[in-house]
Amino acid sequence: MNGMWKIWTIFDPRRVLVALSIFLFSLAILIHFILLSTDRFNWMDGPAAGRITASQNAPLPAPK
Repeated sequence: MNGMWKIWTIFDPRRVLVALSIFLFSLAILIHFILLSTDRFNWMDGPAAGRITASQNAPLPAPK
């Protein structure tokens, strides 16, 4: 840990923290857009409408 101060004499801490913040924010946005493009993890639209089936409906009674 003694050599850590040498790194901060080479790099400006403010620029490093700003660059790190921008990188992490961009990474978070990218991950969220990737998740939104999937059917399983799309919390805004839910699953695709074409894949929903009415499998829970009971059959109609036979006509008399």
